[in-house]
Amino acid sequence: MSFRAFNQKFLEPGSQILMVLGIIFLCQPWNLFLHRYGLTVILVGLIVFMVAGKIPPEEEPLSGKARHQGAQH
Repeated sequence: MSFRAFNQKFLEPGSQILMVLGIIFLCQPWNLFLHRYGLTVILVGLIVFMVAGKIPPEEEPLSGKARHQGAQH
């Protein structure tokens, strides 16, 4: 698995989940530790999402038919 595939499959969704968890941590009233670090969790998720969003996805190889059609222009 290449880094680009790993990024698409794990880093982007993981960072989104991390941001949602940070919001949940801020909104819950029972655990002071989670509430205290909720904003930090949101910011880490945001930074990871911004970096992961800059990495382009893997280019899929063209099939032989599509390659020949493009060459006929």
